[in-house]
Amino acid sequence: DDLILWRFGHDSPDGRFRDGLELDHQTGSLTITNTRTTDFGLYEVKISHSTRLPVPVISSNSSNCSSSSSSSCSLVCSVVNVGHVTLSWYKGNSLLSSISVSDLSISLSLPLEVEYQDNNSYSCELNNPISNQTQHLDISKLCHTFRYSNSVHCCGSTEAVIRLVLSALVGVAAVILLVYDIRSKRAERDQAHFHT
Repeated sequence: DDLILWRFGHDSPDGRFRDGLELDHQTGSLTITNTRTTDFGLYEVKISHSTRLPVPVISSNSSNCSSSSSSSCSLVCSVVNVGHVTLSWYKGNSLLSSISVSDLSISLSLPLEVEYQDNNSYSCELNNPISNQTQHLDISKLCHTFRYSNSVHCCGSTEAVIRLVLSALVGVAAVILLVYDIRSKRAERDQAHFHT
């Protein structure tokens, strides 16, 4: 089910190989008969899986929230179950970063840090030699949610439990100190009353 694309140089089809091509649909091999000197040049074959590429998903990278500065937003672009692809972040038309994989059925993720007030256009693109899928970043939507709901995004469940336990311990310690102080003052007052 792979898609096989044969190209000769960078030219568009011009009919020069009419009736002189034979493609083996099992192996993808190309046979050219009745060759001429004008057939000399660069031949290129691209093989790609025929399954459609998934659209990349951009989300807040909450695991980096507590370590990032208050003026920036940590994001991650990810895809699952892909192979022979490249995942890239773009700022406008400029490539910022990319990661490639040649394995089959693997998950990819690529982080990006942007300023909250950044007005540039960012996009995450997944591509292979013959196809691509692009997801554009909406900074105001993702980073606004990420910034102002810190109790949900910045504090993971483990960190929230630790904070809750520490708060409870501080509260119990304060109560113990208060009870001890009241008993001490009462004992001092009873002892003073006993002496008089």
